[in-house]
Amino acid sequence: MAASKAMKENRVVVKVFLYGIQPQIWRRFSISLDVTFIQLSDSIQAAVGWENKHPHEFRHGKGKNLTDVIGPIGLEDQTPGEFADEAVLTVATFLGKRRLPIRMLYRYDFADEWIHEVVFEKKIIGDGPPEMLDGARNAPPEDFGGTFQYMQALHGEIEWMHPGYDPEAFDVANVSFARKATKAKKK
Repeated sequence: MAASKAMKENRVVVKVFLYGIQPQIWRRFSISLDVTFIQLSDSIQAAVGWENKHPHEFRHGKGKNLTDVIGPIGLEDQTPGEFADEAVLTVATFLGKRRLPIRMLYRYDFADEWIHEVVFEKKIIGDGPPEMLDGARNAPPEDFGGTFQYMQALHGEIEWMHPGYDPEAFDVANVSFARKATKAKKK
């Protein structure tokens, strides 16, 4: 019975939250274990509401030593640890038989330096495209200047550069995982 259950657990629940922002901005969604890391990146972008127009990378390792990188070809010469091509490596291969939860970092927009923690929480049974499960608060506007500038605007120290932006607005129903073309520039 246990073997048949394990064979059906073909999805993983992923929680993503932005570092350095309080109250916390987070998203939880489920995705197939068969997706590549480029598809995971696309799903994170959709969940957060960004346009995927900047470079990104996933970092992992042991303890605080996050030198191993999963990213686009072109970053491998900038990686002191192991490098894996995000277009080839699947989430299933990365997770293997390791026990969940497993955490890693997702860096997006190397100028603004948005750092996300990605937590592979648990495997579940299901099928279909990514599914948004839950979340809280609106993500910062893209190209806003990073965490420090966002927190300054949130506390009224600087003006919002994006009229109509509401930091509290987030609706799970408004998230679309329809594939957007990856616009990130390769270094």
